[in-house]
Amino acid sequence: MQSFDFSHLKITVFDVLDVLLLAFIIYQLYNLIKGTIAANIFFGLILIYLLYYIVPESKMPLLAGILKKVADVGIIAVIVVFQQEIRRFLLLVGKNASLQRNKAWWRYFFGKVEDEKNNYARIKPIVDACKSMKQTRTGALIVFAKFYDEQFYQNSCEVIDAKISKRLLESIFQKSSPLHDGAVVISENKIKAASCILPLTDKTDLPLQFGLRHRAGIGVTESNEATAIIVSEETGEISYAKQGRVKMNISFAELEKLLNKDF
Repeated sequence: MQSFDFSHLKITVFDVLDVLLLAFIIYQLYNLIKGTIAANIFFGLILIYLLYYIVPESKMPLLAGILKKVADVGIIAVIVVFQQEIRRFLLLVGKNASLQRNKAWWRYFFGKVEDEKNNYARIKPIVDACKSMKQTRTGALIVFAKFYDEQFYQNSCEVIDAKISKRLLESIFQKSSPLHDGAVVISENKIKAASCILPLTDKTDLPLQFGLRHRAGIGVTESNEATAIIVSEETGEISYAKQGRVKMNISFAELEKLLNKDF
């Protein structure tokens, strides 16, 4: 029986760390493109590269030449095709690395302990508005942006910059309101804009009952560091989107808990 001698191999801590970090990056990239059109494009690119190495250049020069041209601009093609996914990946890395996401560090350096009563006062008008719109089956899309990108939002929105209130949210999403067809963006404890046209998600594995409002709510959380509340016009069901994922038919207690954590 043949035996193998592995005594010459030297595995260090950095080798293990190298493999683990690469596996983590691949896993995060997989999560970002899973269920989207980008996944099909990614597998298409892999197939082209496999063909490039398999096709014999001497016997099939035309096909080999085309594949070589594609392979030569591979990195540029990846950046162009996957620019949205790369942006989402960098946002994910930056968010996890940010000290602001770690409340313990934030309190240690700045000595600020968030007042839960004040936070409840901020989210109460939003929860109350959602309760009212659920009862009347008024469709709504409310986006909570961690960073308000004026160039991204104001190009397709009506600027409001008003204090958050239940009545204002209800009046915006009333069917007779000229601002109801779009999203409301909340940032810096203010209603910054309304009637916003947002990018739709490319995901293909969403429930059939999801319309443009749900797709826009998911899409904005994919391309920006934001969360979104979606109230269904057909059923009154409330959904909560974050990082391209959506929780369906959540209760008001769960909605309050999610807002208290993220807003």
